[in-house]
Amino acid sequence: MRFLYLNPFHGGSHRDFAAGWTAHSRHDIDLVTLPPRFWKWRLRGAALHFARRVTDPDSYAGMITTDLMSLSDLKALWGASCPPALVYFHENQLSYPLPPGEGIDYQFGFTDITTALAARRALFNSRTHRDAFFALLPGFLRMMPEYRPMWVIDAIDARAGVLHPGCDFAAGPARLEPPDRGRPPLVIWNHRWEFDKRPQDFFAALDAVDRRGAPFRLALLGENFQMVPKEFIAARERYGERIEQYGYVDSRADYLGWLRRGSIVISTAEQENFGLSVVEAIRCGCRPLLPNRLSYPELLPEAFHADCLYTDRDDLARRLHALLSRPAAIAERREALAAAMGRYAWENVIDGFDAELDRLAAAPRDQTGGRLSSP
Repeated sequence: MRFLYLNPFHGGSHRDFAAGWTAHSRHDIDLVTLPPRFWKWRLRGAALHFARRVTDPDSYAGMITTDLMSLSDLKALWGASCPPALVYFHENQLSYPLPPGEGIDYQFGFTDITTALAARRALFNSRTHRDAFFALLPGFLRMMPEYRPMWVIDAIDARAGVLHPGCDFAAGPARLEPPDRGRPPLVIWNHRWEFDKRPQDFFAALDAVDRRGAPFRLALLGENFQMVPKEFIAARERYGERIEQYGYVDSRADYLGWLRRGSIVISTAEQENFGLSVVEAIRCGCRPLLPNRLSYPELLPEAFHADCLYTDRDDLARRLHALLSRPAAIAERREALAAAMGRYAWENVIDGFDAELDRLAAAPRDQTGGRLSSP
């Protein structure tokens, strides 16, 4: 069958997810995108762009889109021509942390709500993400002074599900490079250079182990969509030649090469609904140090929790120093960790996504020619 995929923010994990689904699906999926910038304006206006750009929406068996577009606006513009829709929530505006000094825009939260209600199916990228959304939804609705639509909680819950995203690596045994003997361990940062990843905590841990004399090298990867955060500028001055890569790597092959040379991958995120960059690094042989919260306990099998999850900044610095002081310990269980991430390979998850498309296309039509919005 033929499906339409509208991706209003085609960058980072949103881009990788869309590319992976379209490449591995047994269905034909037409991908229509917008560049990965001005995310607030995408939420407000992407529907207006797609409404004119796609001229034959009723020719598709169904449609996929993400949380960064108002699906209800698009359905209103297309009317009976709008195919039944599945929305994939990479994040949501109820639980996403606010940048320093920025106040909440309540309309973004309501856009998430109306998008979920307009969809036949609302999929979240982890159980942690789904639970966070529904934990905050009642309080968000109660902020309304009157006529609170509490009914939407059950209505969205009835169409909500969870599917972990696929990752772009082979489902078979991981290809691990031997440890880089004779050189200090290479510590990897491969997250967005944004406030919600809390780079200040990452560099504070590095500073703590550096004061104790633990040797290390750095590869500071990841995308930066605006100005370079001050933490990275300061780190470049402090660590100088110990930084072997500073900034985004365009080539995926080169990016994976850095991960394969890496020893330790660290996350200090305040917001993480899945953790694609961490999965990729572990799959390439990096030993993870991750906060014992957010999606990470769900992402890692429980057998690795004690070794890989830390409780706070002091615990991170302690664990990092212990690994850097005994490099042989970094390689312990790396094969088992890498193998465990194989569960997220697209080959292992695509059947679940295509089954969702099958159900989407089978939804009955309502009297206007569109699909019934109830699940």
